[in-house]
Amino acid sequence: MTDPTRLRRLVCSLSAWWLILAMGLWLLGRATDQSASPWACAASAAFLLAVGEAGDWLRRRWRHYRTHRKPRRG
Repeated sequence: MTDPTRLRRLVCSLSAWWLILAMGLWLLGRATDQSASPWACAASAAFLLAVGEAGDWLRRRWRHYRTHRKPRRG
């Protein structure tokens, strides 16, 4: 991923998802009277985003492995 356009698009996309998730967590907390600070919601959103991206990466690697492995000879 050395292409600057791809990198910029990835950073913008992850930033947008992080911001939306952080705002959603904060608003959900306010609506249920269990509000946390915006910083705590931002940290939780960053953690959830990292877990989601790691899961997506594993899913893509596993699909690539299943479709590109060589058949065994018996």
